[in-house]
Amino acid sequence: MSAPARAIRIDGPQFKDEMGRTVLLRGVNLGGSSKVPTQPDGATHLAAGFFDHRAISFVGRPFPLAEADEHFARLRAWGFNFLRLIVTWEAIEHAGPGQYDTAYLDYLEAIVAKAGEHGLALFIDPHQDVWSRFSGGDGAPGWTLEAAGFDLPSLHATGAVIVHQLHGGPLPPMIWPTNGSKLAAATMFTLFFGGNDFAPRALVDGEPIQEFLQRHYLGAIEQVVRRLRRFAHVLGYDTMNEPLPGYIGHADLGKRVGRLAMGPTPTPLQSMALGDGLAQEVAEWPLTFGALRLPGRVRLNAQGVRAWQAGAGCIWREHGVWDVDNSGLPRLLEPGYFAQVHGRTVNFTQDYYYPFARRFARHVRALDNRAAIFVQSEVTHDPPRWDGADAGALVYAPHWYDVMALFRCEYLPWLALDTLKGSVAVTPPLIRRAFAAQMSAFRRASAERLHGAPVVLGEFGVPFDMHGGRAFRTGDFSAQEQALDRSFRAVEGALLSSTLWNYTADNSNAHGDQWNGEDLSIFSRDQMRDDGDPRYNGGRALAAAIRPYARAVAGEALTMSFDRTRRRFEFSFVHDPAIAAPTEIFVPRLHFGRGCMVQVSDGSYTLDEATETLHYTHDPAQAIHTLRIDGL
Repeated sequence: MSAPARAIRIDGPQFKDEMGRTVLLRGVNLGGSSKVPTQPDGATHLAAGFFDHRAISFVGRPFPLAEADEHFARLRAWGFNFLRLIVTWEAIEHAGPGQYDTAYLDYLEAIVAKAGEHGLALFIDPHQDVWSRFSGGDGAPGWTLEAAGFDLPSLHATGAVIVHQLHGGPLPPMIWPTNGSKLAAATMFTLFFGGNDFAPRALVDGEPIQEFLQRHYLGAIEQVVRRLRRFAHVLGYDTMNEPLPGYIGHADLGKRVGRLAMGPTPTPLQSMALGDGLAQEVAEWPLTFGALRLPGRVRLNAQGVRAWQAGAGCIWREHGVWDVDNSGLPRLLEPGYFAQVHGRTVNFTQDYYYPFARRFARHVRALDNRAAIFVQSEVTHDPPRWDGADAGALVYAPHWYDVMALFRCEYLPWLALDTLKGSVAVTPPLIRRAFAAQMSAFRRASAERLHGAPVVLGEFGVPFDMHGGRAFRTGDFSAQEQALDRSFRAVEGALLSSTLWNYTADNSNAHGDQWNGEDLSIFSRDQMRDDGDPRYNGGRALAAAIRPYARAVAGEALTMSFDRTRRRFEFSFVHDPAIAAPTEIFVPRLHFGRGCMVQVSDGSYTLDEATETLHYTHDPAQAIHTLRIDGL
């Protein structure tokens, strides 16, 4: 078993260990199937009792406790030292408001203890995607939607959501994010972050619905903090995975929300009308990405099903956002209802996410004052400007993907999306430049808005079912290796700590990561072979995922790069005179198993092949130190 996890602290823009060395955190998200329950099996297309959302269990996510040593040892052998551990609000409080699953909390505590025994530091991610499993994603318990008046079994039929379990057949690739702009998820996010402003008459047993939702969310997280605050290797807590604004800030409810148009795409007004039982003809966009497209039309909810419980009306109709005219057609009364409050244009990140994040930080630190708060924002948006008076220990944890590879589910070495410019980058040199600029933007945003907090790239990764799942038939994951290597080179070029999405212990070729058809796990039992190397058996694209890197630096890193094809690692840093401990480099056997040649600018080194670690002691007479490792 590995040595226990080192204590890590935040010092300005860096993570530091107990000897003052700068630590680079390289890890994974654990894991993809933690979004769905183990009982009943949330991964099946229509689990028995899907809508009986209280009688469930998440014990065993990310894997059974009996398998913990196997998986943690594998991750350590692959060179990872950090985890973004996925939990969901539903896992903690699925039975009802204030009813906590103590069996799951016991299990979570045991899993976290095991991670520490294997030398893995971690932070907790309260994960959600498009609000809940019942709005086509994961995260919040079903009773939160019921508290808002929704009738869960009716949501899919009204077009308020696309639910994998009710869709029938394979879910179209990457269709699930479109749920964020549909009635169920958009309403819930609006209520959670901005119910006081936009739905002041929405009450739950006399309590404003925004307070009801946030109070219970924070209460669930407090249960986790109480269990885990004794562990030094738990660095802190993310506020919420990929928060969405719902309708907040949308200037015209007669126009679609956002730029992501795939499949049936109702406008907010059409979504509200559909939820109230009014059939609508909506735009239907081809399920492609990055090509010239024109929408068709599709009629939804011809049966006149209502998304709301009997006796409950549409929240937004009751608040005067829309109504039905004399001919029975929906009409907007206030197209910009969610764009302004008291005559002032609103900004979701600063006006709504930020107050929530500050409240989250206060609740967590009241129980664990050393905990770092990992801050996100709406994807592709900068984080909020945080008041220095109560900043405390912050970490900026944005997400980034090679969007073209993710949405097209294929690797094109000559084509990628430049998200900063909103255009495509053509040819590898331009792609490298575009990706480098995107990584630099994260550091710049942290410096400008979060007082120079450390940056951890919370998610990045590639789909393993790209090119129609060809690799599953041939065993050739070279395309995935190239795609993942391209992303990793951008991350390490910016010297970012990171957690790769993801490691799913029960991934399969047939069902991927067991959620919405996604398959981004670097491990799958379906890739295990009886004659495989036990260290790497079950791994996918490991030649890209397992890489040399500077784990602990006796100063400040300047440059770092790894050329996978040439098996060349290069690193430079400036030393801190106050640090006597050596710099540690992970030198993976996967790339350097036949031996290596090490060149250093000064000082001396030793290579421990058993731990795959190079210990470099610099000459303090020199300010800048360089190191190169070439595989033989």
